[in-house]
Amino acid sequence: MRRLVRVCAGLSVLGALHAAVNTALLRRPPAAPGPVGLRVAVVLPVRDEAGQVGGCLAAVLAQRGVPDLRVVVVDDGSTDGTAAEVRAVADDRVTLRPGTPPGPGWLGKPNACAEGAAAAGDVDVLVFLDADVRLAPDALARAVAVLDDAGLDLVSPWPRQLAGSAAERLVQPLQQWLWGTLLPLRLAERSSRPSLAAANGQFLVVRRAAYDRAGGHAAVRGEVIEDVALLRAVKASGGRGVVVDGSTLASCRMYDGWAGVRDGYAKSLWSALGGRPAAAVAAAAGLSAVWLLPPLAALAGSRAGLAGYAAGVAGRAVVAARTGGRVWPDALAHPVSIALLDVLVARSVAGHRRGALHWRGRPLTSAEPGAGPSATMGR
Repeated sequence: MRRLVRVCAGLSVLGALHAAVNTALLRRPPAAPGPVGLRVAVVLPVRDEAGQVGGCLAAVLAQRGVPDLRVVVVDDGSTDGTAAEVRAVADDRVTLRPGTPPGPGWLGKPNACAEGAAAAGDVDVLVFLDADVRLAPDALARAVAVLDDAGLDLVSPWPRQLAGSAAERLVQPLQQWLWGTLLPLRLAERSSRPSLAAANGQFLVVRRAAYDRAGGHAAVRGEVIEDVALLRAVKASGGRGVVVDGSTLASCRMYDGWAGVRDGYAKSLWSALGGRPAAAVAAAAGLSAVWLLPPLAALAGSRAGLAGYAAGVAGRAVVAARTGGRVWPDALAHPVSIALLDVLVARSVAGHRRGALHWRGRPLTSAEPGAGPSATMGR
């Protein structure tokens, strides 16, 4: 056991060092981009987003430096006042499109995104946005600048994640921490390996030509984690893409309280951590061995365990500082976050095996590609 603790503590130290290097290499948008000379379309898939979609649209329509901008809102079967809220926006750049029910093999969000992309027409850049995201006034211009400056086909600017409740503060930072610690970002840009992919469907920017070449959302029609799957499809078709710093471009409060965190992650964790339930369990066990076992050993007086705990806290703090997250005292609770992740994984795997996973009134299924862990857990 002592040897295992030392090994796991050593891996925790390596993880913290990699996080420090990785976040230093994280691409950041320019502070003052020039005007965008490309045609840009924002696709906003919405389902029961009354109270959210109006604020999202207001931020989109206030964008600076994007003279040729159009917005397509796809109402994916909302039963609240979402459509009325969109129609109340008096701007001819906005098109409201009633979505059609997803056909066989399609999940709801990929279907809505595909319909929005088709309705966007002849544009150079597609931006997929979630209704709970709030863009800074120059977010689109700066995001497109990263796309051009780095010669990429897809960028995923990771919004600053807002967290109010204790559950949110414990769980939400694990998304950035996972790719910040485990994904070699510059290698991921160039590699087509499915495991080297991180993306966040809250805010995706992709060249239209690369999107079409990859097959668009039709290529990922049955994927629960459609954002990462789309990046993988772009890479498989010869494109390049990666997650970039979006903490100054956008913010998002993904879930509100424990119930939202519990249900949101249950629907997708089994898929995010490996694509199959067994792989998800193995991934959770590996994370627990490295970042939970040493702190537990430290409680029993293990110096190696204490070093492993300190490294885990340091890695968590570095990623949080670089991605606009809360650093202290939240990073000190990193082992608690890992333990809570185990609970959520168990719930997700059990729900998947029972066929009991639903989201917004629809059952969830997936093709289970088994392409390796992704770095978007709960969207």
